[in-house]
Amino acid sequence: MNSQQVALKAQQIVSAVEKAIVGKNDTVTMALAILLAQGHLLIEDIPGVGKTTLAKSLAKALGLKFKRIQFTPDLLPSDITGSSIYNQKTGDFEVRPGPVFANLVLADEINRTTPKTQAALLECMEEQQVTIDGSGLALPSPFFVIATQNNIEMAGTYPLPEAQMDRFMARIAMGYPDRTAEENILKGQITSRPVDSIEPISCESEILEMQKAVRTVFVDEAVQSFLLDIVVATRTHSSVALGASPRGALALQYSAQALAAIEERDFVKPDDIKRLAAIVLPHRMLIRPEQRIRGITSDECLQDILASISPPVAARIR
Repeated sequence: MNSQQVALKAQQIVSAVEKAIVGKNDTVTMALAILLAQGHLLIEDIPGVGKTTLAKSLAKALGLKFKRIQFTPDLLPSDITGSSIYNQKTGDFEVRPGPVFANLVLADEINRTTPKTQAALLECMEEQQVTIDGSGLALPSPFFVIATQNNIEMAGTYPLPEAQMDRFMARIAMGYPDRTAEENILKGQITSRPVDSIEPISCESEILEMQKAVRTVFVDEAVQSFLLDIVVATRTHSSVALGASPRGALALQYSAQALAAIEERDFVKPDDIKRLAAIVLPHRMLIRPEQRIRGITSDECLQDILASISPPVAARIR
């Protein structure tokens, strides 16, 4: 599959999802780019702006097996991964897979469960496998986690630790739709829900081909150097206590390759790096306590960094 074929299929998928997610073309495109880059996505926003609908719409358009896990304070790790059950008829223990055994898993309100249960996703997201009673079980391919959390409801929540945040390739916010888009939402849902009418545009094997094709997108050394300048700067910024890890640098490169392919290019531009950095790096940056008190955010620090580093004047296309 070449970049032209990837772009065509991606456009069909985005168009299908936009039947339910109105006026959010950039958000849908970014979510698809993260999936094609073999990453995971964290959506952080207020209730009711379409976080869950985005996950469901993507799953239907992609033709993938979808499971939703509602994270609550009493949820156990085995409720996610599954467990061994004793079969009295056979006298053996049998593995009962949990809801994580799906292609697209929605971890809804992930910050409402305890850190112990949150940690059940660490192995799944990093190694695409689950260990049950000492045995490693492979998860389906492709495997994509979309987690949501409401950033205004702090009572009864458990903030995600840095190790968990680093497993997410990107963090995005849905935001309010503009007036025209919201008017179209109202008109489109008088008699039915558009998400129910979405038909599969792709399938598992085709998504795997697209993911493989994305990794062939060319990244010039000058663009890589620009990327590394940004990542290193997150570690040396005066307001940042902990910067992006090498995993963050890889996430930025992979997602930029995916975005380039979606836009029918077989090379990454510096603008791709700047555009993706805004959703790939800030959640990996830990702001110093004294700066947090002053209201300084990681997004502001990243904007400072991007403003201070000049992109390469010329980069090879091939």
